[in-house]
Amino acid sequence: MDVSNLRNVLSLDSGTAALHPDEAVYESMLGSWEQQQRSRSLADATIESRTSTVRNFGEYAGTYPWQWQASDLEEYTSSMRSKRLALSTIRQRQGILQVFCNYLISPDYDWVEICESQFGNTPSQICLPWNTTKHVADYEGRPARRALTFDEIQTLFDYADSRVESSIREGRKGALAALRDAQMFKTAYAFGLRRAELRGLDLHDLHRNARVPEWERYAAMHVRWGKASKGSVPKRRTVLLVPELSWWIDGMRQWVDEGRALFSPGDLPALWPTERKTRVSLEYIDRRFTALRREAGLDPALTLHCLRHSYVTHLIEYGYADRFVQEQVGHQHSSTTAIYTSVSGDYKNRILADALGRFNTLELT
Repeated sequence: MDVSNLRNVLSLDSGTAALHPDEAVYESMLGSWEQQQRSRSLADATIESRTSTVRNFGEYAGTYPWQWQASDLEEYTSSMRSKRLALSTIRQRQGILQVFCNYLISPDYDWVEICESQFGNTPSQICLPWNTTKHVADYEGRPARRALTFDEIQTLFDYADSRVESSIREGRKGALAALRDAQMFKTAYAFGLRRAELRGLDLHDLHRNARVPEWERYAAMHVRWGKASKGSVPKRRTVLLVPELSWWIDGMRQWVDEGRALFSPGDLPALWPTERKTRVSLEYIDRRFTALRREAGLDPALTLHCLRHSYVTHLIEYGYADRFVQEQVGHQHSSTTAIYTSVSGDYKNRILADALGRFNTLELT
């Protein structure tokens, strides 16, 4: 319902009151705000998430937006902190409420006038500099989350392969799914992919590279579902396979040539099909990685996204230039790539030894 239609429903000019004017105004506020966001070409998922946050806060406060006060936000924030929500989540929700309040009090819209006329009260900005969470650090993720070491990567993938072998040997169901999952997680690491990027891969996203013709179609990966900027479509990039990770090719070739067809995907182009001829879900990817990590005896703090951190870290340790790594993972800013990097002590010692060697050579000359 837009603002012009709302006037008719409330009959503000004629003096006829709607049966539930408060609910009508509230729903129209949200609907009009959604239209404004669509006009900015924001994704439907973003709009739905924002609306859900506003509704959640309204339910917590127990009042309508023209009755909200700064103290309501402060109590809501305390509630979120008591639930141990991440700092970034708290700040995101506060930011959404701030944007919504700015929309309501904007002179470009009539919400202040409508609320004043109908309820004798007006909406205000409740998210203020002194009661909202500031962004004071580049990285606010959980400290326990980190890149996997080379040994941990080996342990994880060895265990994933062993599950396939044991299922086949014991004649148990699930061998094919285990093969798919093993190759799927190896692909996430070998190309530094995000979860949605991994899920969205199709067969035709496998590409050649003229520099390494012997790798055939397994030399590069075209990523079409990269993280989008606000108001834009998903970003695309092509990630090149690096020589140090070329061990990935044999397993991927086996999956494409033999394993995938056993799911009978038909016309489905997905690289990771299911028995139901659909793509694996994001929830399934998370669930399977968690199970593998736990069964392999690895640190519980490690998540699927840690494979992406590992990819960045290991490429830096292999000696690849920062700009190359940034392009590979699709980061707009080099500072973001730096956050992902957590090089090992051995690597830093090697860099220091090289620097000392160069320094000593200069002194001798």
